[in-house]
Amino acid sequence: MKKIVTVVLAALLAATLLACTGCGNTQSVENIQKNGELIVYTNAEFAPFEYISGGKPVGVDIDICQKIADELGVTLTVENVDFDIIVSSVQSGKAALGAAGMTVTDERKESVDFSISYTTSTQYVITSEEFEVNNIEDLKGMQIGVQLGTTGDFTVSDEINGYEDDEGNPVTGVLQDSGAEVITYPNANLAAEALKAGKISAVVIDQLPAEIIVQNNSGLHSTELLYPDGSTTTEEYAICVAKGNDSLMEVVNKVLQELLDDGTIEEYIIHHSTEAVVE
Repeated sequence: MKKIVTVVLAALLAATLLACTGCGNTQSVENIQKNGELIVYTNAEFAPFEYISGGKPVGVDIDICQKIADELGVTLTVENVDFDIIVSSVQSGKAALGAAGMTVTDERKESVDFSISYTTSTQYVITSEEFEVNNIEDLKGMQIGVQLGTTGDFTVSDEINGYEDDEGNPVTGVLQDSGAEVITYPNANLAAEALKAGKISAVVIDQLPAEIIVQNNSGLHSTELLYPDGSTTTEEYAICVAKGNDSLMEVVNKVLQELLDDGTIEEYIIHHSTEAVVE
């Protein structure tokens, strides 16, 4: 009896491991085409890359994903979710793609694979018009709003709490021990509302979303986030896919390269940068 139980338990464990190992492949090209649907998770609070218009998510990333769906010959389904669950949802197979103006980071690469980059960005600071930010040191002692789980969140949190360099050595953040505090929000638009209400002093978010927020909110302005030595942040946007889902990644990269080569992505950015501004 003991031997039988052991064999059964071993079989169950093997089945569990197999199911876990294959979870990312539930969104393989074969399965996507079989189901007739490409499921994409985004966070539609990051114009021009994704925002709500006519009651549904639109934007640069949505246009790109529509081209990917067309290449696959399937229907595009876009789910608007919290930004900080997108990577885990792609990892688990709930979504085939994560497309949300997402910066490629080493931490995220531990959980998902990334496509080729389709655009670059830097971090910007939004403040009231009467307050000028020359560099990050001007944010000492301030409450700084960020979108949870974004590179703006990571950047500000590291400078407030300190971090480790590539060799694992501790580095003192520029804002460390200054009284500065990071305040997280579900999206940058809510952070901007808090800024206008005087609840926080600044918002840190990517360049194009920052510029559109400023255009849509009188009394605010934005500037590039610089360090005291004049350096800035640089990041690349890409689409995330479950690790090992090579068949889908091949299609995504093929479509992205074509859109980059003929200038279509730049056209998408220009178009949605205009459309996202509230007249």
